[in-house]
Amino acid sequence: MKSQILYPVYRQGVSGYENKSKTNFLMLNKKIISLVLCFCFVLVLPSCKRKKLTEVVEVPLPSAKEKITIGQPDDVTADEGQFPLVKLPFQYNELEPSIAILTMEVHYSKHYLTYTNNLNKLVAADTTLKDLTIEDLLKKADGSNADLKNNAGGYYNHSFFWEGMGPKSGGQPKDTLASVISKNFGSFENFKTQFSDTAEKQFGSGWAWLVLDKTGKLQVTSTPNQDNPLMPKQTVSGTPLLNLDVWEHAYYLDYQYKRKRYIENYFKVINWKKVSERYEEAIKK
Repeated sequence: MKSQILYPVYRQGVSGYENKSKTNFLMLNKKIISLVLCFCFVLVLPSCKRKKLTEVVEVPLPSAKEKITIGQPDDVTADEGQFPLVKLPFQYNELEPSIAILTMEVHYSKHYLTYTNNLNKLVAADTTLKDLTIEDLLKKADGSNADLKNNAGGYYNHSFFWEGMGPKSGGQPKDTLASVISKNFGSFENFKTQFSDTAEKQFGSGWAWLVLDKTGKLQVTSTPNQDNPLMPKQTVSGTPLLNLDVWEHAYYLDYQYKRKRYIENYFKVINWKKVSERYEEAIKK
C-alpha cells in the first residue's frame, strides 16, 4: 500500500500565493478607483468654476437711485369746487428741521389735495350742501354720511393745521392768550405737558386740539381719524384754536415710530400769533 504523502509546505505556499494574489487584486482595485475619482474631480472642478463664474455674471447691477423732484406749494391746484385749496403760508422747507421738506410736500400736495377734491365732489352731488361754510357743514357731519364726514374733516383739519404753523415761530404765546392759558392750566408748561400727552396717547390716527369750549374755558382734547370739535357727539365740543396732526403720514418719514419727538418739535413751529387771533375772534362770538 502506498503511503499518502502530505505536502504541508507546498500547500502553505499555495495558500500564501492565493492570499498574495488577493491582496494584489485589492490594491489594484483601489488604484483604479482612486484614478477614477481623480478623473471625475478634474472634470467636475472646471464645471464648478464655470458655474460660479456664471452666477457672478448673472447678478444684476444695482439700479441708479431715482431723483426726487420737490415742487412748490403754489404749483398745487385743486379741481374747481365750492371749497378752495388753502394756500400754504410757507415754503415746504421752511419748517425744517421740525418737519422735513419731503414730508410737507407729500402732506400738502397729496393728502390735503385729495381731501379737498373729494369734498368738492361730494358737495357738488348734494344740493342741500350748496353755499354752506365748512364750519356749518361740519356741524351737520353726524356720521350718517361717512365719506362726507371724513373728507370735510380732512379738508378743515389740514387747512387749520397749516395756518397754525410758521417759520421762526415757537416759544410761548403773549398777551391775553398767555394769561388765559396760565389761568386754565396753571402755567404754559402744564398746558404743554397736557397737550403733548394727549397727542402721544391718541390711539391710531387722529388729532390733538386746544379748544375754547362753550363755557369759555380752554380745554385740551383729541379726536380720532378726521373728527374735530365742531362735529356733533365729540368728547369736547367748542371752537378750535390749535391742532396737531398725529396721523402717521404727518411724521413717519421724519420720525418713524417716535411720535413723542415729533410732538416736541411741533412746539418749535407753532404760530402763536395766529392762535391768539383765533382766540380773540372766538371770544367775540
